[in-house]
Amino acid sequence: MTITSSIEGLQTEEQSHVLNIIAQLRKCGLDSVLQLPQIVVCGDQSAGKSSVLEALTEIPFPRSDNLCTRYATEIILRRAVTDSLTIRVIPDSDRSAAEKESINSFKAVITNFGDLPDIMAKAMLVMGIESDLSSGSISRAFAKDVLSIEIEGPTRPQLTLVDLPGLIQTDTRGVTKADVQLVAEITDGYISQSRTICLAVIAATNDYANQGILTRVRNVDPHGERTLGIITKPDRLIPGSGMEQAYFDLARNEDVHFTLGWHVLKNRAFEESSNSFMERNASEAAFFRKSLFKALPKQDVGIDSLRDRLSKLLFHHVQQELPKLQEDLQEALTEAKTQLKNLGTSRSTPQECKEYLTQLSLDFYEICKAAASGHYEGDYFTSDVDEVFSVKSLATRRRLRAVIQFMNNEFSENFRKTGHKYHIDMPAVFQGAVLNDATVNREVSLKKKGFADEEDDNTPPRKIAPPINKTASEALEWVNQVLIRTRGKELAGNFNPLLIGELFWEQSSKWPSMAMEYVDKVADVCTQFLKDLLFKKCPKDIHPRLWSSVLQGSVRTRYEAAIHEVELLQEDLESYPINYDHYYIDNITRTKIRRYETSLSTSIDGAMIHKPVPGCNSQSHLSASIDIAAVINKLFRSTDPNLDKHSCEDALDCLYSIYKVAQKTFVANITTQVIERHIVRKIERIFSPVVVNGLTDSEAEAIAMEPAAARRQRKFLEERIAKLGDGHGILKEVM
Repeated sequence: MTITSSIEGLQTEEQSHVLNIIAQLRKCGLDSVLQLPQIVVCGDQSAGKSSVLEALTEIPFPRSDNLCTRYATEIILRRAVTDSLTIRVIPDSDRSAAEKESINSFKAVITNFGDLPDIMAKAMLVMGIESDLSSGSISRAFAKDVLSIEIEGPTRPQLTLVDLPGLIQTDTRGVTKADVQLVAEITDGYISQSRTICLAVIAATNDYANQGILTRVRNVDPHGERTLGIITKPDRLIPGSGMEQAYFDLARNEDVHFTLGWHVLKNRAFEESSNSFMERNASEAAFFRKSLFKALPKQDVGIDSLRDRLSKLLFHHVQQELPKLQEDLQEALTEAKTQLKNLGTSRSTPQECKEYLTQLSLDFYEICKAAASGHYEGDYFTSDVDEVFSVKSLATRRRLRAVIQFMNNEFSENFRKTGHKYHIDMPAVFQGAVLNDATVNREVSLKKKGFADEEDDNTPPRKIAPPINKTASEALEWVNQVLIRTRGKELAGNFNPLLIGELFWEQSSKWPSMAMEYVDKVADVCTQFLKDLLFKKCPKDIHPRLWSSVLQGSVRTRYEAAIHEVELLQEDLESYPINYDHYYIDNITRTKIRRYETSLSTSIDGAMIHKPVPGCNSQSHLSASIDIAAVINKLFRSTDPNLDKHSCEDALDCLYSIYKVAQKTFVANITTQVIERHIVRKIERIFSPVVVNGLTDSEAEAIAMEPAAARRQRKFLEERIAKLGDGHGILKEVM
């Protein structure tokens, strides 16, 4: 096909270079990411838009059946060594995945423009558009898909033009109200883009006040800074008529004012449809030499001057938009990279799944080990630190060793204060306290015999009953009842050694339940610690799968081992106490010595004789002497002849001592043999690279494979980043 010299001269070398930048950006797919500078031909139905586009590009679009008005047609002109024409269909973003795949598969390459009508008809079928609106078919009349026609050649300029479907004023046969609205949405979507130059086409055969495109472009571009009005069909006006004068005034920018102004074109009439582009241009030039419009400036009439005007306009528009375009590109690139980073590592194959899980397990292992060892370095431990230590807090739970130490101390203290069944209030003589004269005969209440030093003001654990208070007489009666049922062949005043075991079993009966409760608490804290860490490190789709398939079983096994260890310790408690700790004997000895000290002190006080000092007349000055015989007599008489009571007191002393020894041992066993050995120690091995290495490919896929939606999103973002990266490189070279 012969191209006129006018289109060859559409752009200067400088203009071509600048517009080539946009062409390169469009070629790398950035038009689907950013708004690129473009020219859009828009107007009402039958306003002559396609004829304007045809005249500008000198591409013979099909004129029959109104084929170019059912969808947006994107014409991309590119300079290349050889001539070629490629047709694609860009599916609407609202299409289903299957429809997009079908539409994207359509592609045609031709070298003869005569084949264009058939290819465009096939493209309409792909879009599901009925070619005959009067057929009454249920197929759609319009589509939001875009027909992309890419034309390359050595004389082609770098230019992109878009022909939009004509605005429809009302629904008719074959055109529904939904179609009318759809066409309006397509038009508004293009003309509202800030980098779009609008060629608002109106036909002189209709009053321009009734042509809706003017209202629409003024809504989005009130001052006409990026709108150029195009008047077509001026040859249809009656010479000398008021309508002709009105359009002449409009062309002079005197009515509807656009900063870019107006331009007048004469398209081919019906009888001229077979004329060549050269004949078309000659007919247009002849019209403007003799009509009223000859009074307009030459740059405002005719297709040749429009090309020159449009070329300069687009050149300056692109120059103005490039800096902002570069900013938008960088912002979009940063956002896309952030979104891709948030998706994490790709997990589309078994190998990728294993690599991902291996790295995840390594991070998990290191953080777990640091938390259990008390090495709180790194963002995971140092961010969002609580001012008040609380095991219920996420930030506190991350410091696992500190939490375990805190809970162990709390358990030990609570066990000391509430672990015994009976709280026994004994006289001072049984407390082993150092008493002065005023407290010899006074009971010191609220002192626990061997079970706590002071009254516990804290509320006892919810699941464990608080100690039962017993007075001294009640305690001795309790021991006496046990003594009676355990009596053997021992002499009166002595007790069966097994009596201590039975007393100890009853007094320590809460220990197993308290231990079980504590194991549950620590297990819950450690479980939550692991879940918190997984939630922090894993995408939300992996977290539940990884927990249920890998971690949950290990956590359950460790918990069951801890419970079994408690059960073994409980079995030990059910045997008679065995002791090799000298503390037991020391404690009994100290108790007896203090009891004798108390009795001796009382006897001495009773045997003290006070006499006046010889030679002193003062009655307040007395001399004291002690009647040793009286002391011995009083001390002898203070001995209780009740042998059973004596045995009960001795048994209570023994219970006090063995309980203290066994209590410390039991607490140590729970915190070391149960908590440390089975729950805390080696917690990092629950999920480690060794565990991942033992997974099969199918198991790794089941745990870590990305959801289909995530894979699609990843592919979309990777393609987007690639496009933006290419665009960034292009702009970096020229800015």
